[in-house]
Amino acid sequence: MNYTLSQIPERTQKPREQGFTMVMDKGLSVREVEDFLEVGADYTDIVKLGWATSYVTSNLQRKLDAYKAAGIPVYFGGTLFEAFIIRNQFDDYRRLLDQYGMEYAEVSDGSIELDHDRKLEFIRTLSQDVKVLSEVGSKDAEKIIPPYKWIAQMRTELEAGAIKVIGEAREAGNVGLFRSTGEVRSGLVEEILTQIPFEKILWEAPQKAQQVWFIKMLGANVNLGNIAPNEVISLETIRLGLRGDTFSHFLDMDAVDPMFKPTEKPGAKPGTSMPRG
Repeated sequence: MNYTLSQIPERTQKPREQGFTMVMDKGLSVREVEDFLEVGADYTDIVKLGWATSYVTSNLQRKLDAYKAAGIPVYFGGTLFEAFIIRNQFDDYRRLLDQYGMEYAEVSDGSIELDHDRKLEFIRTLSQDVKVLSEVGSKDAEKIIPPYKWIAQMRTELEAGAIKVIGEAREAGNVGLFRSTGEVRSGLVEEILTQIPFEKILWEAPQKAQQVWFIKMLGANVNLGNIAPNEVISLETIRLGLRGDTFSHFLDMDAVDPMFKPTEKPGAKPGTSMPRG
């Protein structure tokens, strides 16, 4: 950090098991990747090339090389996996991962109907060669999955070999974990956390209000994903209580100047901007 401030929440250090920031690259050029990495590499744990953008990305290998040089792992979006599966090209997908030297893969079924036992087979097979991130939830806003199914699927996918399970939200943050308005399904989140380890879940939260909600609920070292490249620095300040949204959240009022009062009670649960329930 560039200078010293007291009462800053402790952040886990890379490589880390919790406190992950997953960035979504939706089609950056190589030059844009280099510019992003100049300021965001220290705060980025992994990058997803969104859905199937890698199929149409020019200079794909150069882009992957730029991320690799910065020590940032990259993986192809789950929709690409589904595009191969529905075309009966799983072996081709595995060869693709090998061709580009990918260390991670995402297994999802947000756009296709995939028998869960079959999904577990894909996870087991891929986990022999790469680290698997497994996504739970549907991209269909009309499809509401009850909490017990989220929990059962997350548990069995971790047992099958996934290193983390991803809570689906899409790049817009308006399905899966969230209502169409972007409001969090907090009852779902809380129920999941009664059964699934905190550090094993990567919550997709592309909207700032969603990021604030999770940080206030679960702390500075919650795993968050689908973060836009130009929002990585912003997210880190939210994690550290250095933006208005969480400014008071981590403060010990016994240790601050009594002449000043925070506008929000320190340590408060998420407020009306992200309703609970």
